Amino acid sequence: MSQHVSVSPDGVEYPIPKEEDYPKEFEKMKGLADAARSEGKEIVVVMGVGFVGAVMAAIVADTVDKDGKPSKFVIGMQRPSVRSFWKIPMLNRGESPVKAEDPEVAPMIKRCVVDKKTLVASFSYDVLSLADVVIVDVQCDYAKNDLGNVRTGYVEMAALEESLEVIAKHIPQEALVLIETTVPPGTTEHVAYPAMKKIFQSRGIESDPLLAHSYERVMPGREYVASIRDFWRVCSGINDKAREKVVRFLNEVLSTDKFPLTVLDCPIESETAKIVENSYRATILAFLDEWSLYAERNGVDLIKVIKAIKVRPTHSNMIFPGPGIGGYCLPKDGGLGIWAYKHILGFEDDIFKFTPLSIDINDTRGMHAAELVRDALRNMNVSIAAAKIIVLGASYREDVGDTRYSGSEILIRKLAEMGAEIRVHDPYLDHWWEFENQEVYPSDSKSRFFRNQQKLSELKIEKDFQKALHQTDAIVLAVRHEEYLELDPDKIVQSTGKPVAVVDCFGILDDEKIKHYLELGCEVKGLGRGHIRRMKDLIKKK
Repeated sequence: MSQHVSVSPDGVEYPIPKEEDYPKEFEKMKGLADAARSEGKEIVVVMGVGFVGAVMAAIVADTVDKDGKPSKFVIGMQRPSVRSFWKIPMLNRGESPVKAEDPEVAPMIKRCVVDKKTLVASFSYDVLSLADVVIVDVQCDYAKNDLGNVRTGYVEMAALEESLEVIAKHIPQEALVLIETTVPPGTTEHVAYPAMKKIFQSRGIESDPLLAHSYERVMPGREYVASIRDFWRVCSGINDKAREKVVRFLNEVLSTDKFPLTVLDCPIESETAKIVENSYRATILAFLDEWSLYAERNGVDLIKVIKAIKVRPTHSNMIFPGPGIGGYCLPKDGGLGIWAYKHILGFEDDIFKFTPLSIDINDTRGMHAAELVRDALRNMNVSIAAAKIIVLGASYREDVGDTRYSGSEILIRKLAEMGAEIRVHDPYLDHWWEFENQEVYPSDSKSRFFRNQQKLSELKIEKDFQKALHQTDAIVLAVRHEEYLELDPDKIVQSTGKPVAVVDCFGILDDEKIKHYLELGCEVKGLGRGHIRRMKDLIKKK
């Protein structure tokens, strides 16, 4: 890829700005901000217009005062890198830089950019000097050096630390800096504050930087916007003034009349809340892994067991984990806490037991799903090394087009290691960048944990479902997409041209469908579906 252009997901090339473009860009932004301020609007800069930042920017830009008039002017600021610059011209046309299933995202961005003119995007760091509020949505990832051992990983803090320093060099001293990024606990007080305070002093500013932390509970899918705007928030500030400012700001831009804020005493409490919240959920999901294995070996259908338990209100949040736990948060957030305990907060003892174990279990669950595929094929006298397998579902959860940390990725990499030829279908995706760009993907590819991974860079999302099924030896139901819930066994076998191995990773098949597949001569297995063996024996006796 050329270092002079940024290529969007749909293949459009955008030239990277040159040095002489920066002064003109800032003057344009300053003119727009001055005009907005003269109309009584507050100027908000959102750093990072990715999965969260783009939608948060639009939500803020859509804010109105008690008279129904727009009250914020938002500048989405994105570093002009080869990887991300394309988001700026796209956003400035009123197009969403993130693909979302939520029907509210695209119209809201277009409305704010084109009609209300309360949202623009820029590549100039100088726009920070115009801000009353800066929202930080810069990625802070956790890099794992080993598969199944989170303890050997580390937090990639460089981009966030660089952003905080740039902010401190440019912002007015009274500007509120709101960190929304999920960060290692202690970051706001022990990393951001001292770094920004030192830069303030070098600028001759004696006051403290007004730092605050508030985490979102964003959920990609059909209610993407609502999960940010119409949901409970936790926040805190570095001091009383910062706390007052962040409470006022969030009350203005979010639906806090229906979903009140929880205001904590200090940022480390807010930061810790996000980590504990997601670690708790990851632990529940990991807990079910051992019971899934138990169920498979003892004739138990764990899906029915979970449904029976969930009748009890205190256990209604029990969820079957599928082939792995994905999304941007749950697979990594516990790692941020473990790392912070030693590297930010300074402790050397090992207090964490459940949190790292849960992450390790969840990260490797897809390996067992691959073993089930291998065993199902063996039972049909087909070697996995000679098998054609189609995986239905690449996303990390149902009815979204998001492959970040998807359990299907580990499943596919293990199948490829064993020599299988793999196809993938997902109605919500056109590309799977973790495979297509596995040699140059921004983070280290999981391909390094497996052999036989080279051909996976040629893996494409199949769009013709029926064609993809032809001559397949095994079908893996990996995600509970609506399209897969009502698949007809007769039509599946007709499309494949023969009985196949069917592996259910997510409790998609009910007993009637399992029985039908078995009667058609298929071999059926499933994560936590130990009762299938009993059903198979009953059919054989008939």
